[in-house]
Amino acid sequence: MLLWIGAIRKFLKRNIRFVWRETRDLSPVHNRWVRWLLPGLLVKRWLFLSTVGVLLVGLGAMIWLRLTPVFLTVRFVSTVLRTITQIIPRYISGPLAIIFGLSLIIWGQSRTLGSITEVLLPGSPENSLWDAIANHRKLNRGPRIVVVGGGTGLSTMLRGLKRYSANITAIVTVADDGGSSGRLRREMGGLPPGDIRNCLAALADQEKLVTELFQYRFSSGSGLSGHSFGNLFLAAMNEVTGDWEKAIAASSQVLAVRGEVLPSTLSDVKLWAELSDGRRIEGESNITKARGRIINIGCTPAAPPALPKAINAIKEADYIIIGPGSLYTSIVPNLLVPDIADAIAATPVPRIYVCNIMTEPGETDGYSVSEHIRAIDRACGRRLFDAVLVQKRSPSAAALERYRKEGAERVVFDRDAVIASGRRIVIANVMNETEKGTIRHDSPKLAKVLMRWHARVY
Repeated sequence: MLLWIGAIRKFLKRNIRFVWRETRDLSPVHNRWVRWLLPGLLVKRWLFLSTVGVLLVGLGAMIWLRLTPVFLTVRFVSTVLRTITQIIPRYISGPLAIIFGLSLIIWGQSRTLGSITEVLLPGSPENSLWDAIANHRKLNRGPRIVVVGGGTGLSTMLRGLKRYSANITAIVTVADDGGSSGRLRREMGGLPPGDIRNCLAALADQEKLVTELFQYRFSSGSGLSGHSFGNLFLAAMNEVTGDWEKAIAASSQVLAVRGEVLPSTLSDVKLWAELSDGRRIEGESNITKARGRIINIGCTPAAPPALPKAINAIKEADYIIIGPGSLYTSIVPNLLVPDIADAIAATPVPRIYVCNIMTEPGETDGYSVSEHIRAIDRACGRRLFDAVLVQKRSPSAAALERYRKEGAERVVFDRDAVIASGRRIVIANVMNETEKGTIRHDSPKLAKVLMRWHARVY
C-alpha cells in the first residue's frame, strides 16, 4: 500500500512540475499562482488542516449546544436560498455565488501572502516568498557534505556548493601563522581566524556584502594596520563567548550562514617540514618561503585532538570533498589530526580530492596530479579518497607565461600514474581565467561537476 502511495505521489509531483514548465510564459500573476500549486512547500497542507480545524470547532460547538444552532442555521440558509432563487434563477445565482466566493478566497490569500512577504522580504516581489520557501526546502533536503581544506580554494568551492545544500560542514586548517591571522594568534592566543573567516563569508546569505566587509583591511591606525575586519570580528567574538567553537557558531548565526564552519582542532598547532636539502623549517608561513622540496611534513603537537563536532560531521556525511587549496599548508594540516584522517578513511561514502590547477612556488614545484595524491597518502599513511577531479582544458599561453614568471606551472595530468594509484578520474572544465590571466576554480562549474559525480556514484 505504501509503495502505491509513493508511486502516486511521484507521478503527481512529476506531472505538476511538467505543467509548471509549460506555463512559464503566462503572465506574472498567473505564473505566481501556478507556482504555489507545486508540491513540497509544506504550506498548502497546513492551510487545509487549519480550515478543517475551524470547521471541526464549529461542529463541536453545535453538538455541545444540542444541535440547536445546526437546525436554526439550516432553516435560515434554506429560507435565504429559496428567496434568492425566486428572484434570480439558480443557473445565474449559483455560478455568481461560486465566482464571488472564489474571488474572496483568492483576494484573502493573496493579501495574507503579501503581508507576510512585506515583513519577511521587504522590497521584494510577492513570488519571492515562494522562492524563499522552495529554496529553503530544497537546500535542507540536500546531501550532508563535508569539505576539508583551507585558503581561498576552499571558500571558492563553498560559494558554489551552497546552491545545492544547506547541510555543508567546512573543516578548516588552524595552522596559519602569517599576516593578520598570525599577528592575532601571537598577541591574543587561540586560533588563527583567517581561513574560518573566508569560509563564513563564502557561506553567508549576503555573501557579496559580507565578503567585502570581512576582507576589508585597515591601512592605517596604530595596531590596526594590516588587520582584516573579519579577523578582528572573530577574535572579539571569541573574547565575548570565551570559546572559539561558540564564537564561530555565534558568528554563523549573525551572518545567516548556510551550513557550518569548524576548525579541525582547537589545539595551538605549529607546522614543520623537512626539505630534501636537509633543512627543517618550522611555521606555516616559513615553509613556503624556504623554497625547497618538501619530503616530510608534520605538526607540533604531533597528534592534536580533533574537534568532536568535526568527527561527528564526517561520520554522518553523505559526501566528503578534500581540497582545493595549498597542498601542504591548507589540506594536509587537517589530515595531520589523526582522528580526522581515521574518520575519513572509515566512512563508506563517496570521497573525492579536487586537485589544484597550478603548482605553488616553494610548495609543489613540478608536482603532477599523481604526486599531489602521493603526498596526501604519505602524510596520512593511508588512502583517504576514491577519486580525483582534474581540470581538462589548459589555461591560455598568456596565463601560463604569467605564472611561469612567478615560478608556477600547470599541474601535469599523468593519467597512468593516477590510475595506478587506484583512483577514479573525473575530468572537467572547472577553471575560471580572468582578463588579467589569474587562474582560479570556477565556483558554479566546480560545484555542478562535484554534485553530478556524487549523484552518479551514490
